[in-house]
Amino acid sequence: MTTPATERESERFSISRISPRGRDALCIVFLGVLVLLALPGLYRYQGPPMEEGFMLAFPEQILKGNMPHRDFLHLYGPGSLWLLAIVYKVAGVTLAVERSVGLLQHLGTTFGLFFLLKPFGRRVATVAGAVSFIILIGPAGLSALAWNGALALGICSLAVGAAAAHAEPGRRAVMLAVISGTLAGTALLFRPDMIIAMGLAGVAMLLRQPRDRRVAMLGGGVVTLLLYIPHMVISGVGDSFNGMFMDPVFRLRPGRTLPAPPSWGSIDGFLQRVGTLRTTGWPLPMLDQSYQIYIWFWLVPISILLVLVAAWRLRRRQPQSRLTTALWPASLFNLALITQAFQRPDSTHLAWVTGISFPLLIPAVLVLLDELAERVGQRRTDASPNPSGRILGPLRNRQIVAIALPLVILVGVVPFYPLRTYADLVSQSFGFNRFGFPVERDGRVFYLGDPTTARDAQRITDELGDMLKEGQTLIVGPRDMSRTNYSDSFFYYLFPDLESGTRYIEMDPGLADTDESGLSEELAKADWLVLSDVWAGWTEPNESAVSRSQKPNRVIDKHFCTVAEAGLFTLMKRCR
Repeated sequence: MTTPATERESERFSISRISPRGRDALCIVFLGVLVLLALPGLYRYQGPPMEEGFMLAFPEQILKGNMPHRDFLHLYGPGSLWLLAIVYKVAGVTLAVERSVGLLQHLGTTFGLFFLLKPFGRRVATVAGAVSFIILIGPAGLSALAWNGALALGICSLAVGAAAAHAEPGRRAVMLAVISGTLAGTALLFRPDMIIAMGLAGVAMLLRQPRDRRVAMLGGGVVTLLLYIPHMVISGVGDSFNGMFMDPVFRLRPGRTLPAPPSWGSIDGFLQRVGTLRTTGWPLPMLDQSYQIYIWFWLVPISILLVLVAAWRLRRRQPQSRLTTALWPASLFNLALITQAFQRPDSTHLAWVTGISFPLLIPAVLVLLDELAERVGQRRTDASPNPSGRILGPLRNRQIVAIALPLVILVGVVPFYPLRTYADLVSQSFGFNRFGFPVERDGRVFYLGDPTTARDAQRITDELGDMLKEGQTLIVGPRDMSRTNYSDSFFYYLFPDLESGTRYIEMDPGLADTDESGLSEELAKADWLVLSDVWAGWTEPNESAVSRSQKPNRVIDKHFCTVAEAGLFTLMKRCR
């Protein structure tokens, strides 16, 4: 039985008595706990050996005076590399430092979505941020990849731009507009291929600004993009154009593109097939992984279209509202991301898109349910005195429906990739099912997922470390250099005292393995080779299975001798 005293006690601790800032703080704490639970596991988790390897090696190349596009292959803008180079200069080149930058990128997307969507309610904003983090953390962990950075900068640009649009006139509002434009420009320094997404969303956000803030926002973006000029002066206009446009768009695609839609009964992506070898269990029934990827692919256009329709209808009904300012530009940003999913529909690229589209589903569904409630309520009101709020229930119930939709998808449709990975990371944080075995040298460490592979890589590292001379050159690649599908580029990070003997620190089909690549000439001058058969089984339904130029293999056979072999790794030295 409830007494007046207990009623007064419950009122004293009622959440309605907490200030708005206090409620914001509670939501931020919730998201922080979600991140912290997985954080220890993430710092010991295996990252992608090539992608995280070159995000460690590329910025250090800059510190040595080598420039992206001119001196080494890089398929994106220079922004992420310059940021990491500055951080490495201050904090040192370590895996922990690189992953801390990656963590900040994920936090930017998570909290950027929270503040962008807060006009729809704190519950909506909090769950949207949580869904985004769980999806985006799966493909590459905390690796500070350029795409993750560009996503974070783009979302934060929209969040700050929305705040600028509805701020009181004055200096603060103009400064917010400048920051929003600067963040948008920086996103394009990271990933120039995000030009359509940032262009559509940026124009939509720009048009929602009062006139005095449009110039400030546009100016911030243009001034930031001018940083491309010194990069092109240093690296060369031709090399920069090839590296950011010709190589990734035309030369790389035949060896990396996967069928769209993906296969129903098999997994097309090689790395995704490897990922299925680690299964930590799932308490609920689930479809085979290939079926999950197939359904996930179709959820991409469905979710994007649903968000776009909801944003369009909201814009027509409430053209000047904070809700429209939040959702309309974000829906256009979301729309342009669809190319990532269609060019290579594997779990990584699907996550990179649905890490935005699934969180935006929550406010989109809420908008559509609210509109439905108004229509049904209006019809019932015409026929009876019942108020419209009683037709579909209070707003809180519609929020629950909207929030539940992406959660149901993650739990019941595609659990193997985002949610199971997050649960795996949390378990590793508490010491269970550790999935990271170190390879170390002189205080530098990199984690591999297989203990045998890590042991063999450590042996090769120790052998090379004992015999090298500072200033010698190293090339890392597959044992068969006619199929350069992947590379264990983390070895460059472990050996900063050796110079990279090739511009192909990152190796891709159709780039490093062609007759015109220059790889054979580079091999002819190298001192050391670390070759690997780890990725020899790489097969995908594209041109990655094609063997191209045999010139590099002939150079290796003629000029190099085996020094050590350990499992799938071979250490070779130039023969006298």
